[in-house]
Amino acid sequence: MTEVILPTEQESLLARQSGEQLAALVLREANADIYLHSAADREETLALPKPVVSILLGALKSMADGNGVTITPVTKEFTTQKAADFLMVSRPFLIAELLDKGKIPYRQVGNRRRIRYADLLRYRQEEEQEIARRSQVMLELMEETENPGLYK
Repeated sequence: MTEVILPTEQESLLARQSGEQLAALVLREANADIYLHSAADREETLALPKPVVSILLGALKSMADGNGVTITPVTKEFTTQKAADFLMVSRPFLIAELLDKGKIPYRQVGNRRRIRYADLLRYRQEEEQEIARRSQVMLELMEETENPGLYK
């Protein structure tokens, strides 16, 4: 089960401060060790892989903005309702337009459908790219109609 962490105001402020410090450290140092102090004032050195540091920076930024944070393994599977919530569409739309038409793969578990998180991410990324492409086409069309001499 994935836990959602909703920050308090104080935690948001701390996340902003520590995120800024970590980002500055990452910019200055190619490879840097992170030191943690426990409540018993014991110091530990922690080496983190770069992808983990990126995830940590993203989580701190989100928390600094007051947003909840969760980390979901890409192998996780969603129910149709959870997948619909993730994509911000209705469950009937998800089933009829996305699953049944093959736009997002799924597997059957008994009479239930399960959708991989990685497939939802892929679909969402493709949709965002398509929206960006359409926006660019609309801008180009608007520029063409504003050219002088078109309406003579």
